[in-house]
This record gives sequence, C-alpha cells and structure tokens, in this order.
Amino acid sequence: VQLQASGGGLVQAGGSLRLSCAASFEIFRFSRVGWYRQAPGKERELVAIFTNGDRTNYADSVKGRFTVSRDNAKNTVYLQMNSLKVEDTANYWCYLGGPGRPNYWGQGTQVTVSS
Repeated sequence: VQLQASGGGLVQAGGSLRLSCAASFEIFRFSRVGWYRQAPGKERELVAIFTNGDRTNYADSVKGRFTVSRDNAKNTVYLQMNSLKVEDTANYWCYLGGPGRPNYWGQGTQVTVSS
C-alpha cells in the first residue's frame, strides 16, 4: 500500500502548481479522496476532498482557486492550485479513506509560496 505525492515546490505568489498523488491500489473503492495541509505552527486542515462519489468540499480559503480531481483509471488524485498566496505555504498530504475503509496518507509534499 503506497501513496506517492509529488508536484510541490517553490512558486511566487499568483503562480500555480499541480499536486499529484498516485496510489498503488484502486482509489475508486474510497469514498473520501483528497488533500489536507499543515502550515508551521498550525493544525492540519482539510483543503479539498471528494466525498461520496463526485461531491467535493473545499476549505473557504481555497474556493475558486484550487480544484481537486481524480483519475480512477490511473489511481491518481490531483490538486490544481492557482492564484497561490503566501498563506498557502504548507506541507500537503493526500488522503484516502471513508466509512469501512482504513485511512491512508501520502508522505507529504511541501508547497512554498514567496511574496
């Protein structure tokens, strides 16, 4: 069982990044698939997630800027991040879980937004 996250890096404010999370198993079996983040000195928070099929939930702070997507054929989850802000700087984790399923976390990928 493996979740491999990638795509993080350093970007200027206003720029874009696309995170990917490739799973070594079938992600369609999970009802909750998405991304969390944790900034220094802060608690981990939900960024964007699929719940119960195609429903999505977003943190208010990223609505209109971030888009979560999934490719079940590739067992991969994506997070497209546009109009990045300094406050988006954090370590980002992909997550798979849901009722009756164990929780899986990726290894985390660092996103740093400079002003």
